[in-house]
Amino acid sequence: MEANDRILAIVKEKGPILPVQIAREINDNILMTSARLSELLCTKQIKISSLKVGSSPLYYSQGQENKLQNFADNLNQMEKKAYSLLLQNKVLRDSAQEPAIRVALREVKDFAVPLQVNYENKTEIFWKWYLIGSKEAESSIKNIFSKKEAAQKKVFEKPEEKIKKEPIELKKDTTKIKKTVDKDLFLKEVHNFFNRNKINIIETTDIKKNTEVDFIVELQTTIGNVKYFCKTKNKKKINEGDLSSALLNAQSRNLPLLFLTAGKISKKTKEQLNTDFKNIVYREI
Repeated sequence: MEANDRILAIVKEKGPILPVQIAREINDNILMTSARLSELLCTKQIKISSLKVGSSPLYYSQGQENKLQNFADNLNQMEKKAYSLLLQNKVLRDSAQEPAIRVALREVKDFAVPLQVNYENKTEIFWKWYLIGSKEAESSIKNIFSKKEAAQKKVFEKPEEKIKKEPIELKKDTTKIKKTVDKDLFLKEVHNFFNRNKINIIETTDIKKNTEVDFIVELQTTIGNVKYFCKTKNKKKINEGDLSSALLNAQSRNLPLLFLTAGKISKKTKEQLNTDFKNIVYREI
């Protein structure tokens, strides 16, 4: 049996397993074993964990995902807290969690699966326990939204009031004209920013016409060109939900994030640029 076949058989029998354990099983050195594991990983015959035991990841095969829970003690304190919270609830709303938990959920990639949910023209991030299906997650998310709506209705429920109707036709028309101009100016400012900073556009995706556009861009630096996922958003107030959603998009592409806006960042979110969002390049144009 070839070495790669022997390694594959060991992983299927004993995974999740560390490279040093496999090297011992096949009586080979760790460097050669790691190289062979990389080959099997490239051909998608095995999987690798984000979780590490010491400094080493675990290798496992399809169907062994549930066994990763046996190694949860190797998570740090906050990651364990996020892990336990997600295990208990199965679905978590990102915006409802404390900042440290939101950061930890992004680190426990083996157990937390990010979901982007569109609701009332807004995009929110939810996390689902890695072993539950999409239908169960969808049902839980709908339940979370319905509970929120019920709570809001209870808080804001008032006796019937007469609604004063005022003529707003002229004001409405003026607002539309102003918004159109603002949208055009925003995109011009984005392109001016790119030109000033010698940033080349590789890919453009319209999310909301003229108000939210995603780019893949390339920055020219002294050590070579660097690619970024760039989120541009024409919004008066930028909050942590805007940054979290954009960061998730960037991470899904394995790219750093450049966030451009014509608006202003909220005070609370600005403070998070030095903590939760310290790897984001944020600019107001």
